[in-house]
Amino acid sequence: MKNKHNIGVDAKPPGKTCNDEKCCWHGSLPVRGRVFEGNVISDRASKTVVVKWGYNKFIPKYQRYERRNTTVRAYNPECISAKMGDHVKIAECRPLSKTKSFTVIERGESK
Repeated sequence: MKNKHNIGVDAKPPGKTCNDEKCCWHGSLPVRGRVFEGNVISDRASKTVVVKWGYNKFIPKYQRYERRNTTVRAYNPECISAKMGDHVKIAECRPLSKTKSFTVIERGESK
């Protein structure tokens, strides 16, 4: 197990420790690429959360914006253990499974 280290993203380290090899804080998983913030809408799968966030897309024909949402599955390490309703920060990493290419790096308060 590695000690806490700088993962290269502006995020607070978790208060707990874990022995998870796929944890970006205590294991050997490097994070790179895009970073998003959103809310956890599902935590039923083992070590996985579904994160959703919204954005506005401009429609040129009507000169207006429409509201859209994005949902992604992210790896949820034991030291963070985000629950449904939590505001989280996720970062892109290597593919961990067929649908997971993000990991939770920081957990905020429930809303």
